[in-house]
Amino acid sequence: YGGAPMPPETIDRLAHWLPQLRLSNCYGATETTSPVAVMPAQLTRDHLDSVGPALPCAEIAVMDDDGQPVAVGEIGELWLKGPMVAKGYWQNPQATAAGFVDGYWRSGDVGRMDAQGLVYVLDRRKDMLNRGGYKIFSVEVENALCEHPGVLEAAVVAKPCPVLGERVHVFVTPRTGQVLDVEALRSFCAQRLADYKVPESFTLLDEPLPRNANGKLLKRVLRE
Repeated sequence: YGGAPMPPETIDRLAHWLPQLRLSNCYGATETTSPVAVMPAQLTRDHLDSVGPALPCAEIAVMDDDGQPVAVGEIGELWLKGPMVAKGYWQNPQATAAGFVDGYWRSGDVGRMDAQGLVYVLDRRKDMLNRGGYKIFSVEVENALCEHPGVLEAAVVAKPCPVLGERVHVFVTPRTGQVLDVEALRSFCAQRLADYKVPESFTLLDEPLPRNANGKLLKRVLRE
């Protein structure tokens, strides 16, 4: 599975209903034409939050805002390199110059790499929130909400704030037949997240979250 993070709750449900299913998380993009990292199936259970190590023919570097490598375990932007990575964007030299550096493609994904070489994709750079100087990864909040038995899916977006810059807003679709209470959801999150990550406002939907033809969540639509 790939394209977007799979909530641990979903993985656990799949393991319950399909115990023989072998799950492997993989990571790539249109610009890489194929995966650049794949988690071996036998390691998935112990590393649910990782996309695995880089493939033998791929390189993954974690870079700071100045394009310099960060220390092991530190957070930065994931830069991807290898024979599977495109050379640039068709007839768009400006985008090519901005997105491709020294053979690497700048993914726009925020992540880290541990001492064993396992890669962790934390969020899209544009989806990361900044609440009064505190960085909040939307995926972490969404995963916490998806542990709630009444939540089918959740999506976090930044709500503009004149004081803190951004606040945490969540769109939630309940499971069929479930009635959700906003205060109960906030309390549920408070038991699992640092206080500054707890959602401050909610939109409860009676329909699925908007997605494109590939099933990727359209946060742009939610922001609008």
